[in-house]
Amino acid sequence: MPVTELNHVNLRTPYETMLKLKDFYCDVVGLKMGPREGFSSRGFWLYINENDPNAVVHLAEYRGEGEPLNNVLTTLDHISFTCTDLTATEAHLKKHNIDYTIRDLAVLNVRQINFKDPVGNGIELFFHLENEKV
Repeated sequence: MPVTELNHVNLRTPYETMLKLKDFYCDVVGLKMGPREGFSSRGFWLYINENDPNAVVHLAEYRGEGEPLNNVLTTLDHISFTCTDLTATEAHLKKHNIDYTIRDLAVLNVRQINFKDPVGNGIELFFHLENEKV
């Protein structure tokens, strides 16, 4: 039973919060909405691009009792996306008033941009520096 890839991350929230997360992951992170067929619950599937057959972020409506907790310490530290065009990405984040930090990992020759989504989940944008003009 070898694991071959990470299929997706599922975030379950009340509907209004789910709408905010959809906008954030599309407008700020750059994911694209795509098909989500055959479900009776409300939700969205977000894709890296139109040609990718796998939705990497699933947003689903929380319909349980009470409100789920937001902005709390959990074992999920962050979701990481491999990216290109570091300069344009920083300009895009500044345009959207996103507070972020940068971390260089020389041993891996990478730079990471880290920030939070609207409910406090960590987002990491991962850049291979050999592919970037830094």
